[in-house]
Amino acid sequence: MNIVIAGEDDEGLAATLEAAGATVRRVDGVATRNSLSAAGIDDADVFLLTDMADATAISVAKNQNPDVRVVTYATDSLPEFARAQADLALDPALFSPDLVAEELA
Repeated sequence: MNIVIAGEDDEGLAATLEAAGATVRRVDGVATRNSLSAAGIDDADVFLLTDMADATAISVAKNQNPDVRVVTYATDSLPEFARAQADLALDPALFSPDLVAEELA
């Protein structure tokens, strides 16, 4: 499973996903078309967003890879404009990194 993560990883989700066998790539800085491409969004199975301030990246990721599964992992609410494109929205207060890794990897 190839996973691209955009945003902070305060919960240690990337390490947990890697321990579960996933290949994790990080977006450097703001998730733009170029940074998503550099992180491998074209071949990703999952785009994991942890910062809802960067929610516009969801449509960019879907535009580049229509088959990518979009998962948000944040305490903030997903903006209305991005809800239709997200496949799964998880709150870190309710779902530990281990549970997320079990579901995704």
